[in-house]
Amino acid sequence: MAARLLSLLSLLQTPREWPGRELAERLQVSPRTIRRDIERLRDLGYPVQATMGAEGGYRLVAGTAMPPLLVDDEEAVAIAVGLRTAAGHAVDGIEEASVRALAKLEQVLPSRLRRRVGTLGTAMATIPLLAGDGPTVDPGHLTALAAAITNHERLRFGYRAVDGTESTRLVEPHRLVSAGRRWYLVAYDNYRDDWRIFRVDRVQQPRPTGVRTAPRELPAEDAATYVTSKLYSLAPTYRAVATLHAPIEEVTGRLGGTAGELEPIDGHSCRLRSGADTLEWLAFRLVLLGCEFEVHEPPELAEYLRALGGRVTRAAGDARGSSSSVTEG
Repeated sequence: MAARLLSLLSLLQTPREWPGRELAERLQVSPRTIRRDIERLRDLGYPVQATMGAEGGYRLVAGTAMPPLLVDDEEAVAIAVGLRTAAGHAVDGIEEASVRALAKLEQVLPSRLRRRVGTLGTAMATIPLLAGDGPTVDPGHLTALAAAITNHERLRFGYRAVDGTESTRLVEPHRLVSAGRRWYLVAYDNYRDDWRIFRVDRVQQPRPTGVRTAPRELPAEDAATYVTSKLYSLAPTYRAVATLHAPIEEVTGRLGGTAGELEPIDGHSCRLRSGADTLEWLAFRLVLLGCEFEVHEPPELAEYLRALGGRVTRAAGDARGSSSSVTEG
């Protein structure tokens, strides 16, 4: 029951009126159960207003002071940990907002929990988003997208593609996905009649249209799986062929079972066929084998290795002992 009440409260916090039947469908309970749960929320001090009519609707009264959120010990610690780690996400202004929220939380925590949260704080370290590491996301855009997803409402926004091309999109938003320092919107694009993923930092002026639609079935197990598969399919893939001047038995142990295919040439050499999404990783894989090798394809890999060899030679210095200075921490 507690989990259902929390889900109901989360829905009611969206700024709209919810018909009782729609709430019942969302929570997979009867309308009668919804009415009982609304009364329980009112008993806890949440100002839920009901409207008359055939359907009947519910909403939280705007501008009313809300009662304090009651959480158990583990939930309080989880919130504190989440606030401390939020600074590492690429959301504009999230670090300062997280610090303010954490300060307010710690003021109301009992002493035993303040000690637990303080211990966690001294044991944790967060690397903040550094300048140049990538663009940040407008938190207002995230809120607008999340509201449209919750309301099953079509959304219109401007979008800037990776090549700088700008367009206007009309979409049915499905889910937001956080992937490291990137946020993605999974949505059905009405202009293109197909599913698309959008980088949220490239979304401009998202505007709800007021048109609600029935949820569509995503062509994947879930939104995270869909985004992962699309990102991998968009990434460049290089196939390398190289001759390794070492016995296949010796190379097999160094290469591992999943890094490529090996076939013997003679007792002292073998051929490697391997794939990766970056030239850097292919070069790293070959150099770590610890043997002489010749790259046959792709030509981009041979060119990258020549440039890398030049940098290494310059870093090592000449025979007279001149070398670059390297500082280790």
